[in-house]
Amino acid sequence: MGLIKNKKRFIFVALIITLAFGALAVFSYLLGVYVGEKNILQTAPSQIINQDLAKPAQVDFSVFWEVWRELERNYLEEGDLDYQAMVYGAVSGMVQSLGDPHTTFFSPQGAQDFQQQLSGEYQGVGMIVGVKDEQLTIISPFKDSPADRAGLQSGDKIIEIGGVYTKNLSIDEAVTLIKGEEGTTVDLLIQRAHWSQARLITITREIVEIPTLEWEMKEDKIALVKIYHFNDILNREFKEAAFDILKSEADSIILDVRNNPGGYLEVAQDIAGWFLEKGEVVVWEDEGEDREQQAYNSAGPGSFKSFPVVVLINGGTASGAEILAGALRDQRGVQLVGETSFGKGSVQKAVILSDGSYLKVTVAKWLTPNGTTISEKGLEPDVPIENEVEENGEIIINDYQLEKAIEIIKSLR
Repeated sequence: MGLIKNKKRFIFVALIITLAFGALAVFSYLLGVYVGEKNILQTAPSQIINQDLAKPAQVDFSVFWEVWRELERNYLEEGDLDYQAMVYGAVSGMVQSLGDPHTTFFSPQGAQDFQQQLSGEYQGVGMIVGVKDEQLTIISPFKDSPADRAGLQSGDKIIEIGGVYTKNLSIDEAVTLIKGEEGTTVDLLIQRAHWSQARLITITREIVEIPTLEWEMKEDKIALVKIYHFNDILNREFKEAAFDILKSEADSIILDVRNNPGGYLEVAQDIAGWFLEKGEVVVWEDEGEDREQQAYNSAGPGSFKSFPVVVLINGGTASGAEILAGALRDQRGVQLVGETSFGKGSVQKAVILSDGSYLKVTVAKWLTPNGTTISEKGLEPDVPIENEVEENGEIIINDYQLEKAIEIIKSLR
């Protein structure tokens, strides 16, 4: 019995010790969480920033974690909390706070959608949008797309998307709202310059094939080359068209980059090489004060360097299309005919993040070979002309810009 009593006493004491160690462990864990969280909130951010950027910074992340904890504890629909979406939302807000519409963050799905726009096909309404004068603006609708058939034009302001006011939306958020599955519809409240009030336009989404290039022979041996987008298949298509033109009777070229929203810099650089001597500057990259400007040069082949050329531009001519037009004007004196271009002249660095999300961050501005900035101002045409004219109170629409370009080409021979 004494052994049994002693054994019970031993077990009882062991249990007390175990509970004591357990309580101590829990206390140690909670203390560790508190200390760790406190260190994260008070110490880590400034240390990380100082290490990475070597700049003094006072950043307090405590409010972020406070909000995070309050949402976890108090949000009514707790089961609906998507923590990864919360992280992406926080990152998007951080990027958007810079006030630069071209510095954008894409979630993994958004990154996939963005890449589709540069590869030739996606589901949506078929247009490129950007921000101009602090308002979401249509840069260009694609030919024969739902947006084009609905009558949307370059320069149209998008006031609402499906009832959502666009003023504070990022481009990524706006594109997400506009795009959708084939057969579904989206309501866009559109304001145009000469409209007295905004109009609601409903568009049915489709699988949109993004055109790349078309060319045809016009009168008097003039090759009209229409470039829709500087995407990843343009080099191949332009090379095929170039060989056909060189084998034809064509002795001059009209390059039509109206409603061309741009695309890859390298592709614009390569296309310019067909019209310039090897080594000539296509565009300068300006990273700001105290940094040397970087030149992007023509790599040739210069097959069309002796051809008279005219370039057609309008308000939908942006980014890579502006680079090409500016290069040909500065290096060869090529005349630009039409309307002032969009003015998308900043350089974005693409960063693919660890989970497949995607960051475009503005790192520089583009300058034409003569040092003229494209950003915001755009390119002024040498021969300004519009396709809409008013006669006797009636709006007449015709391709007067192309007619003028043909007239100029004939005078250059």
